[in-house]
Amino acid sequence: MAEIPIIVGFVPKFRSVAAYAPKGVTALGLGIVNEIFRRPGFDFAICADRPGTLRTDLGLPLPVEHGLDRLADADLVLALPGVEFRADPPKAVLAAFRAASGRGAIIAAHCVGTFLPAAAGLLDGLEATTHWRFAADLAARHPAVRVRPESLYVDQDHVVTGAGAVAGIDLCLYLIRREHGAARANAIARDLVTTPYRSGGQLQYLPAPVPDDGDDERLSEVIAWARAGLDRRISVDDLAARALMSRRSFARRFKAATGTTPHAWLLAQRLNLAEELLETTDLPVENIAHHVGYRSAAVFREQFALRRGVPPRDYRRAFRQR
Repeated sequence: MAEIPIIVGFVPKFRSVAAYAPKGVTALGLGIVNEIFRRPGFDFAICADRPGTLRTDLGLPLPVEHGLDRLADADLVLALPGVEFRADPPKAVLAAFRAASGRGAIIAAHCVGTFLPAAAGLLDGLEATTHWRFAADLAARHPAVRVRPESLYVDQDHVVTGAGAVAGIDLCLYLIRREHGAARANAIARDLVTTPYRSGGQLQYLPAPVPDDGDDERLSEVIAWARAGLDRRISVDDLAARALMSRRSFARRFKAATGTTPHAWLLAQRLNLAEELLETTDLPVENIAHHVGYRSAAVFREQFALRRGVPPRDYRRAFRQR
């Protein structure tokens, strides 16, 4: 699936982030948003139906200082996953999410947290995803939602949903990349020691993982080699030869490991680096094109515009204005 074009400059950055924690909120979901948004530049808070103590899915007590009033002025409102996601959310919570969406806040949820904005009617007529295991349940309970169980995350502009478990990291990094730029998202990813960018169209569940053998190790080395030399003209044949595999075997193993094709992965890596260079340097667009492996600046401009919805110079200008 192609990336949804992101028109830079039309959606404001988020600074204030409120994460709603339901009863039985998952400790993993809490850890993800806390690690990513409790940083300089973000005003981050956990909130609940009312201030007090919640129990997580592990039975641990969670002191919560903020009630639903914290959602009233947040730029980004997150619905965290919890163990009681099949129960009807409190009416006050649904009203708070509708009000936040109505005033223009970005609504985001991953895993079974997606059930909350769906219950609030915020996903009616839109595409959404959740943990693959509960996708059929979401579709049955909310038939107005077009559920995409295969996607890692789905961007519908004002509402963004993600798959289960650690896919919450991909969702949060994607939101930061979309609103704050590649440099900020990449810096946080490096701090977390995680992949800085995975396409939303990447499969969330890979039924045939790469075997744990020598080929797996060679594949990892080839990926690292390619990422370190994006200025070179690297073909799929070059990657396959370096992995000591036939082109067909390499393509099959690569997709099993990453959920995408070698060509699509290379394209995404080149454009990721181009975004960061446009944001953080004054290099001419022609130089950036060569730096990320394009011999033709015109082809680079075309590919960049397809991904971001605007030409490279407009992308740079929008971020400088921000």
